[in-house]
Amino acid sequence: MELDYTLILDIIGVIAFSISGVLAALRKRMDAFGILIIAFVTSIGGGTIRDILIGAPVIWMTQMIYVYVIIATTILAVIFRKKLAFLRKSLSLFDSIGIGLYTVIGIEKGLKYGFSPEICIAIGTISACFGGVIRDTLCNEIPSIFKNEVYATACILGGVSYFIFLKLNFPNGLIFFLAGMTVILIRLAAVVFKISLPSIYKKEENIEDYW
Repeated sequence: MELDYTLILDIIGVIAFSISGVLAALRKRMDAFGILIIAFVTSIGGGTIRDILIGAPVIWMTQMIYVYVIIATTILAVIFRKKLAFLRKSLSLFDSIGIGLYTVIGIEKGLKYGFSPEICIAIGTISACFGGVIRDTLCNEIPSIFKNEVYATACILGGVSYFIFLKLNFPNGLIFFLAGMTVILIRLAAVVFKISLPSIYKKEENIEDYW
């Protein structure tokens, strides 16, 4: 029986995003149901939008393993939340792993359905980012993708690197790894070194003037 590495990596992405969702919900002191919902939408929100856009079956509705993994990960993350707390940047870490994996998975799914490289990069970025958008919205936060943070930019750069490696005839598995790591490392570097995109607003500018 051939090992489905895409499914395995997809599950790892679900686990990473589930933990990210749990940590975000815990910071908002949500109850158990709220924590589960945030973990759920964080981990499958982007993939659901991706599948709807490309006309594919919504994957978690056809493969219950995703639902089971989300529930199990949520329970374990809550139980061991104090162990996770030792990672000062734990939310950013798991978020970065999630967007790295989902970007490449989204690109490969776009290629499977015959889309152009540009559209595949957009699909990968949507797949990676929109679970976080839903999470942040439900947690009453401005989504990271809409702030100055290097978030969607990391996904786009990782997507570009995917097609560069593809053009250079790298093996498929290596392309997946290198492109995913490109996203993860760019995102983590931006967090650690506080790198952000330039703002259109001047420090002395009064935003109230626009209302």
